[in-house]
Amino acid sequence: MSGHATRSGLPRYGATRDELVALFAGMGQPRYRAVQLHEGLWAQRRPLEALTPLPRILRDELALRLPLSLASVLERSGDGGLTTKWLWQVSGAAPDQRHQVETVLMRSARRATVCVSSQAGCAMGCVFCATGQGGFARHLDPVEIVEQVVRAQHGCAPRIGNVVFMGMGEPLANLDAVEPALRQLHSDLALSARHLTVSTVGIVPGIERLTEFELPVTLAVSLHAPDDALRDMLVPVNRRYPIAAVLDAARAYAAVKGRRVTFEYACIAGVNDHVHLAAALAAKLFGFPGGAHVNLIPLNTTPGYPGSGSGAARVTAFARRLRAHGVNATVRRNRGTDIDAACGQLRSHPSADHGLDLREFTS
Repeated sequence: MSGHATRSGLPRYGATRDELVALFAGMGQPRYRAVQLHEGLWAQRRPLEALTPLPRILRDELALRLPLSLASVLERSGDGGLTTKWLWQVSGAAPDQRHQVETVLMRSARRATVCVSSQAGCAMGCVFCATGQGGFARHLDPVEIVEQVVRAQHGCAPRIGNVVFMGMGEPLANLDAVEPALRQLHSDLALSARHLTVSTVGIVPGIERLTEFELPVTLAVSLHAPDDALRDMLVPVNRRYPIAAVLDAARAYAAVKGRRVTFEYACIAGVNDHVHLAAALAAKLFGFPGGAHVNLIPLNTTPGYPGSGSGAARVTAFARRLRAHGVNATVRRNRGTDIDAACGQLRSHPSADHGLDLREFTS
């Protein structure tokens, strides 16, 4: 990814190796110091202040010349230290909640996963989503996306191996930033494309563009309903991109990339959790290239939506009906509920008790 000048200097996690070499030359520093810095920030994944091979006075000057893009507002840990959430203020933006974004780190015995935001706010307007209820502020740039991963790594001893674009915002509405961020995560942080997951509510042109993207990242589609009438109520963008068009684009993606597509389904009590809807969903997903997989997640309630999450028995029955019709399904549990770790929840309602589920990526 090509770096660019922002704020008072080059962005710390956007400057290329060549730009660092030029910067160091202008400071009268030898080239090997620039290489040390680049290797320390990316290969070693260490914060600038911890790169002791560089003299302290040089590190202090670099902190000014290579500013961070995100300012920490709050950091909370839960699940016995296995889940950490950061609330960031976007540097240079007005100091209000509309320009704050969240990042969630989840660890297990086997994996460490980061959930990143791609926008401050969201314009999709999904009725049950706190981020959508808060509206859209602005797109994040590639540096602000990548920095979330690197800063999360600084708070995590195990190497982060998975990044999911499931935080605040609609990633496919910001592909001009998401694509270069994916490239940098793949190249500079050496993350496998199969461990990079991009979630969408179904922006068909975005899925088509991602199909042409050079990296075979994992696609996750937030479906939430098997028919247009119901999905129109829950996910307003469905009126523009109905289910048939979304599934056609997802099938093409699966066929071209050779990757299984995941479908997210938030189970809302009495709304979309009836077993006949499971049969209808299975009919649409059966025979999907690579085999579709449905993640069933009880809804995290939000102040702006009266619905509640389905009970365990309803979710289990829904999953059984899907499997009976030949579609893989997994019932997920929420993690991080003790720290309000659902993306977008803290910004909109600090006292809410909700959780973000990433078990698929951490177990």
